[in-house]
Amino acid sequence: MSRHLSRELLVTGLDSALRAGALTADAVALEARKAPESDETAALSAPAEPERTNVTSLTERRLAQLPPDTRPLPSVAAYDELLRARQPAHRPAIQGEIP
Repeated sequence: MSRHLSRELLVTGLDSALRAGALTADAVALEARKAPESDETAALSAPAEPERTNVTSLTERRLAQLPPDTRPLPSVAAYDELLRARQPAHRPAIQGEIP
């Protein structure tokens, strides 16, 4: 990432991502790439107070584009049956075990 961005843009991206609470490399890269655009906008109209940017995680963005998963949730009922079959009928109780 730092090979393609200037030091100033990288620092700006780190600062923006940390202020927004996004602690991923994707967020830093996204904010660093957005910095020149926001500098041009800021030069046109300087706001009275600094505005907080919304950081979108690239992973969340990619997941939002996936179709909904309609598969049923997995069941472990078959494994429960296997465990019940293996337990001996008369075993001593283990301390702390719930009957």
